[in-house]
Amino acid sequence: MHKNRIGAYLFSFPSFFLTIALGIYPVLWALRYMFYDYQGYGTPRFIGIGNFERVARDAEFWQSVANTFVYAGGKLIITLPLSLILAVILNRKLRGRHIFRAVFFLPTIFSASVMSIVFYIVFNSYNGIINQYLLKLGIVTEPVDWLGAGFAMLTTIIIAVWGAVGNYMLLFIAGLQNIPEDVYEAASIDGVNPAQRLWYITIPMLGPVLQMIIMLAITTSLKGYESIMVLTEGGPFGKTEVMYLYLYKLFFPLTTTGSSVQNIGYGSAVGFTTAIIVGLVTWMYFWLSKKLNNVY
Repeated sequence: MHKNRIGAYLFSFPSFFLTIALGIYPVLWALRYMFYDYQGYGTPRFIGIGNFERVARDAEFWQSVANTFVYAGGKLIITLPLSLILAVILNRKLRGRHIFRAVFFLPTIFSASVMSIVFYIVFNSYNGIINQYLLKLGIVTEPVDWLGAGFAMLTTIIIAVWGAVGNYMLLFIAGLQNIPEDVYEAASIDGVNPAQRLWYITIPMLGPVLQMIIMLAITTSLKGYESIMVLTEGGPFGKTEVMYLYLYKLFFPLTTTGSSVQNIGYGSAVGFTTAIIVGLVTWMYFWLSKKLNNVY
């Protein structure tokens, strides 16, 4: 028994060590420096809550918060219904359904940075594939600046949907396969049409799975920034700047000028504020889902 206990400790030690080194320690390190003026070199200067006062006045940060909710909301509104519809279709006994599942899931295993570079070429305003087809079909008379101020956010949302829909589709399929076929057979006998079947049977019986998927989708959308960083770097004029990209720039500047100068102290305060915002949104969702459970 004693040897088995030692063996268990030895096997769990690497995971425990990595959790401490890569999870807990960086958080404690950031919690310390959010009360200091520190640019990554020199001696940190204690300024108390000065960084948080700066956060409260930082119009660029709060604009990134607003952009984050637009980005996350647009992604959720499109991704979740589309994923459910695809799951319902591909859960049927159709020929080649496994191939289609793999095709829709494939984007989730690609690197976000690599695929963003591909989409940058696709949506390029001068020689991009999208503009070439639109011009040939006569839909537009001049190239559309997909990554410009007018369409940049929409473009990033479309790319985010493309990368996420397959993942949630598989989760919905897993939930659909737990619904007894007897329920659908009884509904068919009663003359229920496909729309009623989806709304009154499938969605209610997917309740627990749906709650989990929505929570995962919310947190993932609020924290997403990789594709935006590659496509627009938050531009043009901050139109696609989201919270985590703004935070990333403070720790790892993309340029050496302007607001992209490294500032670890202020970045720690922004990171703490961002975590509070995401935590509040998650708590509100849990509270709302609990209320809905009490209703139904």
